[in-house]
Amino acid sequence: MAGRRKRKVPALKQRFTKKMQKKLVMLFMAILLAFVFLIGRITYINASEGETYTKNVLDQQQYSSRTIPFKRGDIIDTNGTKLATSERVYNVILDAKVLLSDEKKAEKYTKATIEALQTYFQIEPSTVEGVLDEKPDSRYAVLKKGVDYDTAKAYEAAAKEDANVVGIWLEEDYVRTYPYSTLASDVLGFTSDGNVGTVGLEASYNALLNGTDGREYGYQNAESAVEQTVKEPVNGSSIVSTIDTNLQSIVEKHILAFNEEHKNGAEEGLGSKNTAVIMMRPNTGEILAMASYPNFDLNNPRDLSQYYTEEEINALSSEDKLNKLNELWRNFCVSDTFEPGSTIKPFTIATGLETGALKGDETYYCGGSLHVGDYDIKCIAYDEGGHGTQNLTQVMENSCNVALMQIGLGIGAEEFSKYQHIFGFGEFTGIDLPGDAATSALLYKVDNMGETDLATNSFGQNFNVTMTQLASGFCSLINGGNYYKPHIVKEIQDQNGNVIETKDPILQKKTISKKTSDTLKSYMYSVVQNGSGRYAQVEGYDIGGKTGTAEKLPRGENKNVVSFIGYAPQENPEIMIYVVVDEPNVPNQGRSSNLITQLSADIMAEAFPYLNITKTTPSE
Repeated sequence: MAGRRKRKVPALKQRFTKKMQKKLVMLFMAILLAFVFLIGRITYINASEGETYTKNVLDQQQYSSRTIPFKRGDIIDTNGTKLATSERVYNVILDAKVLLSDEKKAEKYTKATIEALQTYFQIEPSTVEGVLDEKPDSRYAVLKKGVDYDTAKAYEAAAKEDANVVGIWLEEDYVRTYPYSTLASDVLGFTSDGNVGTVGLEASYNALLNGTDGREYGYQNAESAVEQTVKEPVNGSSIVSTIDTNLQSIVEKHILAFNEEHKNGAEEGLGSKNTAVIMMRPNTGEILAMASYPNFDLNNPRDLSQYYTEEEINALSSEDKLNKLNELWRNFCVSDTFEPGSTIKPFTIATGLETGALKGDETYYCGGSLHVGDYDIKCIAYDEGGHGTQNLTQVMENSCNVALMQIGLGIGAEEFSKYQHIFGFGEFTGIDLPGDAATSALLYKVDNMGETDLATNSFGQNFNVTMTQLASGFCSLINGGNYYKPHIVKEIQDQNGNVIETKDPILQKKTISKKTSDTLKSYMYSVVQNGSGRYAQVEGYDIGGKTGTAEKLPRGENKNVVSFIGYAPQENPEIMIYVVVDEPNVPNQGRSSNLITQLSADIMAEAFPYLNITKTTPSE
């Protein structure tokens, strides 16, 4: 054993034959081709039927996606009172596919859901059944809009307790509301569907008031929730107006009372075709009140029943009804033009004093009419044989047309036309409301202003203005000659109430000197103390102003625009008031100046104490 030798085992030789290499290459190629085929097939399916497959996948999941609406900004008065706001409401949405998804329980779910909808939202069963029959795969069907917060929360609480109420969800929304209904309707305007401002501040500041919708979206399958993404909405900015709600209410109360008193027998049951008032700060251009009648309900702006019978409304064509609504929505103070009448006389005398055509010590004789060109143009005192000899104070007190024609002819067409534009007539005022009317086409130019045209223009006939134009120009006559751009918004606030923009008063130009302004005020003070404006006096206040009566075209039909424009106190005026009545419902409109001064006095008697206007200093 010890001598036996160990046997050597030969090592195995391992060889990778060519045949084996070929098989391996072929296997690799087969796998590669399979991958290429699969990739091609997937690409083809994705291109041709990807949307269908995606839809099938999504059908196996609960898909959550909703718009989060923005809140439109508020419109606020100068004291912080909300004049227009957006209140949160809810829309009732039916997801028919979820309601019918479980065939075994669909009948039970449907019955419970219909009962809940009828109980809490007064939605008729036939409405729900109609959606389920016609659109069983619908994921979004609006059953009702504008459900209030309390009702929505009561439903949600009940639905949590009843597992059979399914397929209903409440979509957040906002509805525009106007707490004061008709107050400042022309100024505020209203919104149409989709937060689109229609007339008024709602239209002119639409882009600022609107915000941007947010969105919540994500997916959730039967086993687990997937993270949702929320993009928060950006709410609109709010605008703070110069309008004072209390003052606006005073003005509108007296306008309505005037129309109620004089409406007997009037067309459409009104006491005038239009009655309008502007109250304005002379030293800033801020408009504190702007009102006209007829007005409308901002919460129901398409309602004509206040002014027309049901039969009259039903007889209107769609076009006629739209025209009636546009007339109702139109802001008379900004957009309507008319001949100003004698309220233009302070401007004519101011032009004479500024150009040197008047020195201030002139006298004029009025015999009742003046022959100009081919016409005998009458004075308002024609029937009494005229005013006789008068100085400038008496000319203004008596509102003498003959004297004004002589003054106008002395100024000349070139200077008269130049100062019309200096005072803002024929120009856009730039007020931040839609419908600002430029009346340049309604003014004569130097090359076509004949002698008769100049004479009649001098006392306020044969050319047109707007209330905003005349009010803004008049403020410059009484504040020392400073023309401020009229405006009705003073601040812009972000959604948190922070001031992001301040609308400071804009001094646009100088119209007259302070000396001329002081002289004019002395004339207009006499008008209220001793002349045609004496019924506009309010005890305790020094008031100046001018009355106006303009005969409308066609002449001779007893249709007039009567007006009063005034201010207080006499020294350093703090407030300007302009009252216009278009076609007052009285037998002789040409003799209705007492009506307009009485209406003006009624407004001022209540408004001035509220505004704390400086009172007359008692004499010792």
